Order: sequence, then C-alpha cells, then structure tokens
Amino acid sequence: MRDKPDRRAHTTGTRAKAARTELLDDIGAFFARHDLEVTAPNMAAVCGALSGSSPELASALVQREACGEPIDQRWLDTVLRNDPDGNARIAALEQLSEKLEYALTRFAQTARDAQTETSDHRGAIGDQIEALAGPQEFAQVIDLSRAMLSRIEQIEAAMARSELEIYRLRESLARARSEADVDHLTRLPNRRAFERQLVAAAIEARDKGEPLSIAFCDVDHFKQVNDRHGHAAGDRVLCALAASFREMAGDHCFTARHGGEEFVLLFSGLAKEAAKGRLDAIRRAQAGRILMNRDTGQPFGRITFSGGVAQVDDDADTRAALARADAALYRAKQQGRNRIELG
Repeated sequence: MRDKPDRRAHTTGTRAKAARTELLDDIGAFFARHDLEVTAPNMAAVCGALSGSSPELASALVQREACGEPIDQRWLDTVLRNDPDGNARIAALEQLSEKLEYALTRFAQTARDAQTETSDHRGAIGDQIEALAGPQEFAQVIDLSRAMLSRIEQIEAAMARSELEIYRLRESLARARSEADVDHLTRLPNRRAFERQLVAAAIEARDKGEPLSIAFCDVDHFKQVNDRHGHAAGDRVLCALAASFREMAGDHCFTARHGGEEFVLLFSGLAKEAAKGRLDAIRRAQAGRILMNRDTGQPFGRITFSGGVAQVDDDADTRAALARADAALYRAKQQGRNRIELG
C-alpha cells in the first residue's frame, strides 16, 4: 500500500510534463503560423498568452485572429508597448483588495473581542455587586470597572486605527481600480472599462427603450507612420486621434481605446444610421487635418481612419453587435479605407 502515493506523484509529474510539452508545441506552432521572430520579448508575450498568465493579451490575440487581421511583429510590438504594465496593474489591484479584506477581517475580530471582553467585565461586576458585603468587595468592583474602562479605551483606539487603515485602503483601491480602467497612453478608458460599460449601456438602453450603437475604428496605414517617423511619433498620432474622438463624439458617447490603433465608441440614444453620420463627421474633420511631426518638422500627411457601425438590438446582443461592427470595419478597409460602413 505504501507505493500508492508514489504512483500518484508519478502520474501527476507525467501530466505536468505532458502539459509543458503541449504548451511548447503550441508556442512553436504560433510562431510558425504568424512568421514571428523568436526573440525573448516575443517568447515571453506568446507564452503568457497561451499559458493563460496574461489573459488580456490572450483575448487580444483571439480577437485579432477571429477578425482575420494579421498578428505580425508590428501589431505585437504595439500591443506590448502600449500596455506593458497591464498585468502589473491588475496584480496591484488584487493585492490591494486582499489587504482591504484582511483589514476588514481584523476589524470585525476586534469588534467581537470588544463585545466579549466588555460582556465578561459586566458579568464579573454584576457578581461582585450581588455579593457586596463590605469595603473589600466594593473596592473589587471599582478595580474591575477601572480595568473594564481601560480595556474599552484600548479597544476603541485599536478600532479607530483599523477604521483609518480601512479608509486609506479603500481610497487606494478606488484609485487603483480607476487606473486599471485607463489606457496609460491616450488616457481614454481601456478595453476592460469598455467591456463593462457595454454591458451596462445595453441594459440601460433596453430599460429606456432607446437605441444603442457601437463603432469600431482603426487608423489607416498606421504601420507607415511608425516606419517613417518612429513609434514615439506614432504614439502622438494616437493621442491626437483620441482627443478628436473625445471632443467631437458628444456627451452621450463613450469612447475607449480597444488596443493598438483601434478605438471603439458607444453611442447611447442613437440608431446605427445616426451613429454612422456622427462618426462620419468626425472622419471628415480628421481627414481634413494635416498633422506635423514636431521632432522633425515634417508632416505626417493625412491621418485617416476607417470604421464599422452596428446597433445593439438588446442586452444579450452585445457580442454579436461587436462582431457585426468588426466585420463592417473590415469591409471599410477592403473598400479603400477612410470610410464608414454599417454592419
């Protein structure tokens, strides 16, 4: 019978080895399928995505493959450069949540201890009062009362410190949650914030009986901007376009950076035809601008974008609406770019 644990350990080790082998095979196939260079940053990124340790990158890869867009070195570099600390921010958020939970547990335990100790003191004082027969017993009641007051003061101080710690942790957690929802480059909401907003907006649209439309936008020929002017200049172009979306989309539009050179907009209260008209106005205004590279003084030329618009039919239609908008964006790209298509 003593060999059973050894057999179980052997089986577990065999399965773990098989899982590692399968992961390495998947990584190799991924590199071959997308013709990526085998570099340390690429290996770390692909391993994180395929192993599940980087869920946001995994989601980005799945969506990119699903819409038929290439997963090339330029796109992978853009994703990694524009959200290098995404996992770190999520980890910090989880750590703060754990600290807050621990502080609340300690506070609750302190409150229980206070209740128990004061109850014990009250019981002891009651017994002494009932047995009161002379100065000695009276002195014991006074001593117990003083001890009870002293302990209550200590517990109140501990509870006050716990309350202050909880308040500070909640403030830090709120800041961390807010930062985790913001794209660090453009300061727009990021994909994580957008996905949560999409669900809430769909439910609100259903309850109010109002339309809700979604738009996917992608900067045209963005690789050429990076190749000719460098990634830092490309980042400034993304920031300029983000500002245009934020300023021109309207108060009832939620604008987010979806990843890379992709942006997504939620038009509350607008059917897809009206949303297309609003987005097309932004497209025309953007196409009429000439952006300059402030480092070299050379013009970027016209920076345009393509877009796809779809309507969210009900609160269960969010994923299908996303797919329709993405397909419409793909058609806009195929039909010459710098245009908006309906899905």
